[in-house]
Amino acid sequence: MSIQTEICCYSYLSAQRAHQAGVDRIEVCGGFGEGGTTPSHGLVRLCVENLSPKAYVMIRPRGGDFVYSKEEQEVIEADLFALKSLKPAGFVFGALTPDGEVDVTLCKKVVEWAQPFPLTFHRAFDYAKDPFLALEQIIELGFERILTSGQAANAVLGLDLLKQLTEKAKGRIQIMAGAGVNEKNAGDFVAAGLPALHSSLKVWEESPFKTEKEIDMASGLPDLLGHYESSPEKLQQFIQNTGKK
Repeated sequence: MSIQTEICCYSYLSAQRAHQAGVDRIEVCGGFGEGGTTPSHGLVRLCVENLSPKAYVMIRPRGGDFVYSKEEQEVIEADLFALKSLKPAGFVFGALTPDGEVDVTLCKKVVEWAQPFPLTFHRAFDYAKDPFLALEQIIELGFERILTSGQAANAVLGLDLLKQLTEKAKGRIQIMAGAGVNEKNAGDFVAAGLPALHSSLKVWEESPFKTEKEIDMASGLPDLLGHYESSPEKLQQFIQNTGKK
């Protein structure tokens, strides 16, 4: 079975580069410094209308934990209904209870709100208290995929659990390895039998903006004078090492 490739894109340029490299799917996100939040309507529209990789849209109202208040759930619902009109390939979401269980009640609502579009359960899974119970709950909820590092700092360290989850899933849901997956180690995950890989393959690109002012605008970025984009060179090597070309 051919492994699937997904690139997390925080900009239209990165999405274009991923498309040109021939990835299977893009995950459209905002909020790089927060680890991914709901992207802008305009970014999603351009990705869906102009790029051929299947575009899955992150639904996450803020950074931080995955326990959402009543007000945040209202934002989640509003974002879903607004973005559904653009007809992406699917959505990416995850929620937990304060005790580290899958928030089954909220996730059921999100599955209903997202219909008829499929859902990936994102790396909130890596904070779940019992990964195997969470796996069964997420399958029962109707998600089609779980993005996970194997509950480790990166997917290389979590490879043993990733393989166990893939075996336990028995084809009922796709286990997609993410965090620390890159163009150099992609082949290791292919050899381990993982069905899907997720990466951003980012590189720092300098800004043309010049200033001597030292004002911190975003703690998640090194400085104001540049930004991250997916690297065409890394993308090409990544695709080659997954056997896609």
